[in-house]
Amino acid sequence: MTVELTAQDKSTIRTAAFGAVTLMSYAGIAGSAHKVATDGSLALTAATGAVGHVLAEKQRDFKLQAKTSAALADQVLPALTDSVKLLEAQDPAEAENFRHTITVALAAANRAHRGEPSPTMADMTRKITDALNA
Repeated sequence: MTVELTAQDKSTIRTAAFGAVTLMSYAGIAGSAHKVATDGSLALTAATGAVGHVLAEKQRDFKLQAKTSAALADQVLPALTDSVKLLEAQDPAEAENFRHTITVALAAANRAHRGEPSPTMADMTRKITDALNA
């Protein structure tokens, strides 16, 4: 099935994906926020399907409200939910691809620290996952 995305749809998907990685870097500040962001962002480059094409476009058509993690979460968590809904309406398989892409990016971000994720990283992962499944 072909997915037809508007410019706004693509912006929402990019906000959600790159914002999720940025939220993880905020949560990983006690270790290496840079490594968390790098590993999560690199995972997004492996995305395939329509989502992969949107993320690969490298458009700067969104601005993350990253002054605080709370402000960023207010922007990104709804964008995650909206992205799943807009993809689900056109192609349920592509919505699942988006969920999987974000889940892989979260796993990569969590691996940036040795051992288990910190409680802060685990909590942020839960919040992002909840938004994906809302």
